Amino acid sequence: MGHYNKLLRAVENNPADVSFDDLEKLMTKVGGFTCRKGKGDHYTFSHLKLQEILTVDSRGKRRPLKAIYVKRALVLFRRVVE
Repeated sequence: MGHYNKLLRAVENNPADVSFDDLEKLMTKVGGFTCRKGKGDHYTFSHLKLQEILTVDSRGKRRPLKAIYVKRALVLFRRVVE
């Protein structure tokens, strides 16, 4: 869990510089979310405990995600983990 705690702190400290791979790792491996491919570059994250579904534009997985996607993901992540 130590590696994932470090990743979580990095994501929380700088949400404007998070790659899709890092967010996916945090949400699926630690949070237990399911990630599904949507249309184009979009992916959806869902969890059995939540009714909300988070849609994220991966921006082709080359560039950092928009900070708003990361902040929304962190809100859902905290609701599941805590």
